[in-house]
Amino acid sequence: GDAGSGLSKGGMKTKLMAAKTATAAGCDMAITEGSVLNPVQALAQGAPATWFLAQGDPQQKRKAWIAAMKPRGTVTVDAGAAKALRSGSSLLPAGVIATEGRFGRGDPLAVVDSDGHVLGQGLTRYDASDAALIKGLRSSQIEPVLGYPARGPLIHRDDMAF
Repeated sequence: GDAGSGLSKGGMKTKLMAAKTATAAGCDMAITEGSVLNPVQALAQGAPATWFLAQGDPQQKRKAWIAAMKPRGTVTVDAGAAKALRSGSSLLPAGVIATEGRFGRGDPLAVVDSDGHVLGQGLTRYDASDAALIKGLRSSQIEPVLGYPARGPLIHRDDMAF
């Protein structure tokens, strides 16, 4: 049922709805006692819980989640990067010819080719200002420009959905 007291954050109905959402997204979920000190630690040490196991492949579900996000910006890639992306590679800054939008690390970006065709979208490892500075650069050129070591590709293939 619904929440029964002023102390609760939702009844069993709410928890089951959350379990349905989590498992459909490829995540396992547990319902356990939350009023104990360090409930997650208690769960890890064997506290009683009801487990709901993920449905389907978590990686496929994650990619579907990425694909469903509203892009916060756009990166335009050259023909070489477009070909590499189609074969499953990560997006390196060297293949980026333009960036648009105001985005932070971890935000979803649309990836388009030089003709404006959408190739997919992914989660960026750089914010908009840093991405603009490193576009077109090889990995070895990034640290002198940004003042810190490169975080790897602009968008890792595991964070990309087509």
